[in-house]
Amino acid sequence: MQVKILADSACDLPLSFYQDNNVTLIPLKVHINDEEYEDVKSIDPKTVYDAIRGGAVPKTSQASPLMFEEIFTQMAENNEDGIYIAFSSELSGTYSTAVMILDQVKEKYPNFNLTIVDTKCASLGQGLIVKEATKLAAENAAKESILKEIQFRSQHMEHLFTVEDLDYLAKGGRVSKASAFLGGLLNIKPILNVEDGKLVPIEKLRGKKKVFRRLIELMEERGSNMQEQIIGISHADNEETALEVKTMIEEAFHPKEVYISSIGSAIGAHTGAGTIAIFFLNQLP
Repeated sequence: MQVKILADSACDLPLSFYQDNNVTLIPLKVHINDEEYEDVKSIDPKTVYDAIRGGAVPKTSQASPLMFEEIFTQMAENNEDGIYIAFSSELSGTYSTAVMILDQVKEKYPNFNLTIVDTKCASLGQGLIVKEATKLAAENAAKESILKEIQFRSQHMEHLFTVEDLDYLAKGGRVSKASAFLGGLLNIKPILNVEDGKLVPIEKLRGKKKVFRRLIELMEERGSNMQEQIIGISHADNEETALEVKTMIEEAFHPKEVYISSIGSAIGAHTGAGTIAIFFLNQLP
């Protein structure tokens, strides 16, 4: 039987991906102006960015425990084997909640074979892992082989990104070292990455062009066999810049593919509009 893949909406893949590939979507929640929405399912990212530009401060919350219970119970009753590829536990309580609910479901269904992986990744860094796992599952790969691939890619996934304003990340408590980067001069742009699942500012530069040139340099320093990779770019209502960065990456590295997606509502509520993020492996399997 084909291994069932589950993923939460923090992986920033579009709804069509879940529908076309029979992947179970676990939406995080987004709260705007006293209304609650399910990321990907019932709110569009542009709605969030427009709200932010209008002065709103969206909040997010983890996926519903009840949803986990319903999904896991149905899988157990259907005798389905599965892998849930989860958002970094350092950025959300969703992973911990899933583990707790799985333990409860296994009390009634002790043979239920579901593995939950804390990727320590976010956005399309997580999404590229989901895409690869989905491809392997469609090829009827063994669960152990899929897990090995997921774990390797989770450990070697690089996240490099720049935001228009770090204040959004600070408000959400998503950046612990942001103080040195806040209150900077006009047109100072930060570069951040993910270390052990946490968002960490690493540099700040003046001007967009310098930032993107530096991102390419960092890819050169950190990447491996880039011409053999699928590189991801996610953007927060900033497709024009994402396409410019795609051209820069293609000219510098000639990768197999550059995959672009929109940063979803749950991640975008914390990054704000304008964010550009790049994802690639520092080592190939």
